[in-house]
Amino acid sequence: MFHVKFADIGEGIHEGVLLKILVQEDQAIKEGEDLFTIETDKVNAEIPSPTDGVVKTIRFKVGDKVNVGDVIIILDDGKEGVRSNMEGGETIPESKSEVQSESKSEVQSEPQEQSNQPVKVAVKEANGASVVGQIEVSSDLIASSGEGRGSETVQKHMTSRILATPVARKMAKDLGVDIQKVVGTGPQGRVMKADIQTASSGLEPKPSAPHFEVQSPEPVRASHPQVKVEEDRVQRIPMTMLRKTIAQNMTLSKYTIPHTLVMDEADVSDLVTFKAETKAMAEAQEIKLTYLAFFIKAVVLGLKQYDYLNASLDSEKDEIILKKDFNIGIAVDTPDGLMVPVIKSADHMSLFEIAKKIEELTEKARNKTIGFGDLSGGTFTITNYGAVGASFGAPIIKFPEAGILGVGAIVKKPVVVDDEIVIRSILPLSLSFDHRIIDGANAGRFVGYVKMLLANPKLLVML
Repeated sequence: MFHVKFADIGEGIHEGVLLKILVQEDQAIKEGEDLFTIETDKVNAEIPSPTDGVVKTIRFKVGDKVNVGDVIIILDDGKEGVRSNMEGGETIPESKSEVQSESKSEVQSEPQEQSNQPVKVAVKEANGASVVGQIEVSSDLIASSGEGRGSETVQKHMTSRILATPVARKMAKDLGVDIQKVVGTGPQGRVMKADIQTASSGLEPKPSAPHFEVQSPEPVRASHPQVKVEEDRVQRIPMTMLRKTIAQNMTLSKYTIPHTLVMDEADVSDLVTFKAETKAMAEAQEIKLTYLAFFIKAVVLGLKQYDYLNASLDSEKDEIILKKDFNIGIAVDTPDGLMVPVIKSADHMSLFEIAKKIEELTEKARNKTIGFGDLSGGTFTITNYGAVGASFGAPIIKFPEAGILGVGAIVKKPVVVDDEIVIRSILPLSLSFDHRIIDGANAGRFVGYVKMLLANPKLLVML
């Protein structure tokens, strides 16, 4: 039998919702065919069959919440024993009824004849959640009681699923290294490739250099009186995985970061003309040129001048971390909620390259086919609520970044130029920033610099 589990797909995802089941019981399937789709807080993940076989049991239904390690589908692959698509604990029974229904050859541990036989316990490394239940996890070794056993020693063997990169796991297997005995030097004790090489050579691992990793605290839940409603006069709608994540991230940001806001307006009349002039050139290269590409170009140049906005705060060490990369997140309105793809190394891209990347990432985000790598690593964010006709806003910073720029809709307004009233195209700008890192004066100067660049768009292709 083969147990197809909701495997760990990284990026801190621990749960999901079963969105689609693409097979039926007793259906023959081939390796690589999609079995089911899981909705996570970031993307929809289609899980393919790891082997040929026949679908024997579907253990969940559409809409059910599933956790990493849960067996979703059991396949009859024609082989003895039980395997799964997750490393470690492959043959651990998922339930008592399953133990009774499977043959002895499918049970992992041998019958316990004496009390001093090894006891195998599946333990997940961080929060105590295992595929067989919720247990307390401690890093301390506690001697077992010898009461009633005389001088007998009870041996306990715990098989822990440790944090390790896939490359490290494969290297350990190839080199014959027991990864359970390797001391990890990566973040949170993660076993790295170098740790396996060190263990293989018989050397003691060296402590890793101090590593700063932002730990997201539990969502803040304010205590409020119970709201009484007439249930027949309301409709309750369960929050999607994405909506719950948005709620948690927004709460984390507002609770942690003291937001401050600077607002201004930019005269972008020349930008409107310049964009119209370059539209045909972009279309010739099958590129959809939008104002957002110009905004990103201007923001990157502004961040180079005011680098404390391209930063984050290490509150434990009381240090400001200035980022050398310019990875710009773009808030995308999708049918399921807000997503923020990241344009990496935007400072090394041309205007047309940025425009092409915007189109690519936006389409993937709305189709929920975007990869985790395109949703992480941002250093500053732009949200373009002008696309829906809004003018000003107070955007919430994406933790742990230092700022976010909101851009509104470009509208024609009467303004005074050389003592004359003229009609100009005006762009509203709203900068939310972390007042722990940057003061209002420099935040205002940053907005003024971005205004100047947008008012003189040819500078964007020259600087």
